[in-house]
Amino acid sequence: MLTALTIAGSDSGGGAGLQADLKTFAAHGIYGLTAVTAVTAQNSEGVSEVAVLAPSLVAAQIDAVVTDFGAAAVKIGMVANTGIINAVAASLVRHQLTNVVLDTVMVAKSGARLLDDEAVTTLLERLLPLAAVVTPNALEAERLVGIRVTNADEQRLAAERIIGLGARAVIVKGGHIEGDALDVLFDGRTFVELRAPRIESRHTHGTGCTFSAAIAARLALGDDLAHAAHAAKAYVTRAIAQAPGLGHGHGPLQHFPR
Repeated sequence: MLTALTIAGSDSGGGAGLQADLKTFAAHGIYGLTAVTAVTAQNSEGVSEVAVLAPSLVAAQIDAVVTDFGAAAVKIGMVANTGIINAVAASLVRHQLTNVVLDTVMVAKSGARLLDDEAVTTLLERLLPLAAVVTPNALEAERLVGIRVTNADEQRLAAERIIGLGARAVIVKGGHIEGDALDVLFDGRTFVELRAPRIESRHTHGTGCTFSAAIAARLALGDDLAHAAHAAKAYVTRAIAQAPGLGHGHGPLQHFPR
């Protein structure tokens, strides 16, 4: 059985973070491993408290699971601060981990800030070059490259600039942009559009985590990046459409859609 590792924060509501990643891995027949970076107290209505773990403990978790189980792919979510980013980067290099999907988690859907400015710089310098693909949403892309991202042309421009920062490939997601749910994949040579009808729903908590985890799962299964991205997009679309309707705010997806 193939394994994949999620390096991410814990969401007590189960809709995002490592809980969403583990469900997504399981839905793809992948055995999920975890390295917890932070523990959050949250539900569908927001984040009330965050406790960040020591970088050495994050690294120890990675060492423990990878030396025993291996990892055919890695999804990186909430990394919280510079110390954890450095520890994760060193671990990826030490264990020669590949198929790394970097989800640039900066702000929770509730608006809670999850990554400080110094850490963003470190993320660009240390993690971006190690990732097979980075998956910022429009707001995160704006923060990374300093331009407005409000339409497909601006998604393409942001993707080009993120490649210029050292990424091997990037998917600029369009969930925050009006119109069809359009994500733009760019590998430095070719643009690929990932398009789906927009589903009007407040039950969208964890879509970014789920999308990046699905890409990691597909890469572990042997897909190339374009096929992995298309499959992940289709999976997330079904997961939103079949959301169980839990919670009073932004509810979780259905991670085992029909």
